Amino acid sequence: MPQKITEKAILTCDKGIKPSSLKVTSQQFCTAENKLIATEQDIAPEVNIPNFGMCTVTRSQCVPAPTAWNKTTPQDTINDLKILTTESYCQCAIGGKISVQHKGFGENHELS
Repeated sequence: MPQKITEKAILTCDKGIKPSSLKVTSQQFCTAENKLIATEQDIAPEVNIPNFGMCTVTRSQCVPAPTAWNKTTPQDTINDLKILTTESYCQCAIGGKISVQHKGFGENHELS
């Protein structure tokens, strides 16, 4: 069963070389373990989704160009925005697929 993800969720791009940590800016009041829950609006490059190091497509810094989150919650929303889950992903306009490696709470898997 997919679980909601929060700020500090670990994201990967299959065309990047390092993971990044999601930043939630879409809302400021719904939390899980004192971390903001992510929504479909948390998609801005370098604001919500930091770079992934080098990109194997462009052979330069892997700045994400996400199109839209897929596999969000079917009914649960925050301010009418669908919630992201461990199964959520988005395509990068450059050619990669951005997906969730860790939900951002529970066991400590934060990037250092």
